[in-house]
Amino acid sequence: MTIPYLAILIMVAFAAFFYRAAEDETEAPLIWSGLSLLISALTIFFFHWGWLGILFGQLALFVGITLWRMRGKK
Repeated sequence: MTIPYLAILIMVAFAAFFYRAAEDETEAPLIWSGLSLLISALTIFFFHWGWLGILFGQLALFVGITLWRMRGKK
């Protein structure tokens, strides 16, 4: 079994993105980046969807966080 270096690099990049986004929004950055890493790990190691699965998972997380924050501001 080979180590998916590209997928791991994408995982770290998205975790850093969500960490910074949470800091800018004054939210808990460890929760956002932790969710990002969890989704990435599930899509690559459990579902075996590869880096494209990571991209779609992160997009779903972004949409989910956006909808959650929109619901809370009403």
